[in-house]
Amino acid sequence: MSNRAAPVNRRQAGIALTALTVLSLTAACGDKDYGAAGSDQVQPAGQGTSDNGYGSGAAKDGGYGDDAAGGAAAGGLGAAAKSLALKEAPGLGKVVTDGQGLTLYRFDKDTPKPPKSACDGDCASTWPPVPADDAKATAGINAADLGSVTRSDGSKQLTLGGWPVYRYAKDNAPGDTKGQDVGGVWHALAADGGKAGEAAAKEPPKADEEPAAPPAAAEPKADVSVADNAQLGKIIVDGKGRTLYRFTKDSPWPMKFACVGACLDTWKPAEPADKDKIEGVPAKLITTVKRPDGTKQLAVDCWPMYLFKGDKAPGDVNGQGVKGTWFAVGADGKKITKSAGSPSAY
Repeated sequence: MSNRAAPVNRRQAGIALTALTVLSLTAACGDKDYGAAGSDQVQPAGQGTSDNGYGSGAAKDGGYGDDAAGGAAAGGLGAAAKSLALKEAPGLGKVVTDGQGLTLYRFDKDTPKPPKSACDGDCASTWPPVPADDAKATAGINAADLGSVTRSDGSKQLTLGGWPVYRYAKDNAPGDTKGQDVGGVWHALAADGGKAGEAAAKEPPKADEEPAAPPAAAEPKADVSVADNAQLGKIIVDGKGRTLYRFTKDSPWPMKFACVGACLDTWKPAEPADKDKIEGVPAKLITTVKRPDGTKQLAVDCWPMYLFKGDKAPGDVNGQGVKGTWFAVGADGKKITKSAGSPSAY
């Protein structure tokens, strides 16, 4: 054999090895033993690049750059809070606002004791931290609950009840609460640093109102199961019977997320499932993926799963076929392309 053939053979062997590696990784994604031993979590590939959705869905055009609310530079502190106040917000009760009337938020991944922020980089561009300087309490807010935490860059961020305080880049006007429940981990602040929605729910009944009867005990339901839908047939639903959808612009492997920023106002990432609470779906299809902001999301056959804001009750499939990119999923993990009528626009 001539010496010229050796480099060619080595290149061919390298290509074959690469192909086998990619194939094995792809096959492993749906396997319950994927990744570290005992773990079913799939880590996203290529995070930190525009390919994962930050470039197109969360750049300046999305309000996440220097134009973010509060004038925050990328990952830096926002504008001073000035006088904090309490304002009534529909469905949330009283929420804490800054001197301009913009709603202030807390992040579930932060900690209050001791105070620590888990929101840096791209996260801090979307959620500008509020500086500790020049912030004061007004009626209804205890000044003793105000404090500060030193961020990773050395700057001082305001805390309320120990929780680091943020604004949301998509809140453009006083009274906006677009950041409420984003990703299931961001919440408007109550006066004591708690979650505003929970504070409203705990308000005692008025004197002329009868206390609400405690809810009847319900049988525990599977986190993920299969339901018979009159329009689509058998579909995968969450523990509350709500339809789960996948987005064709996402990518299952390598893991990439196209639904970020404003998209999450309409399509909420589904919570991960307990492997012991799955009915009618092969367990190997159910995994957990990690989003660019660090939160975890349910995946079926490696595809991230979402709930549609337009679905108001269990069994609704109003998200089916929206913009030709959102689809319910069958028991085999494949998307269902059957039409459910006239989908609303995203």
